Amino acid sequence: MADYDLTKLSKLGEQYERERAAAERTRALLTPEIIAAAAARVRQVDIVKASGLTRERVRQICRAAGVEPE
Repeated sequence: MADYDLTKLSKLGEQYERERAAAERTRALLTPEIIAAAAARVRQVDIVKASGLTRERVRQICRAAGVEPE
């Protein structure tokens, strides 16, 4: 085995997993809010600005829910 201490890499891997899990929880909260905003006829550009997601991702989320963004 190479002369490399895996401690730092291991800690970064654990941090990555924690942050990925947190992002998934946030996404689960964000998606229904995007759908609700689109259903309330909020303009897509405003949803994009508020959510921080791309226009394409907002469109995908809305279409999957059967709601067409404005």
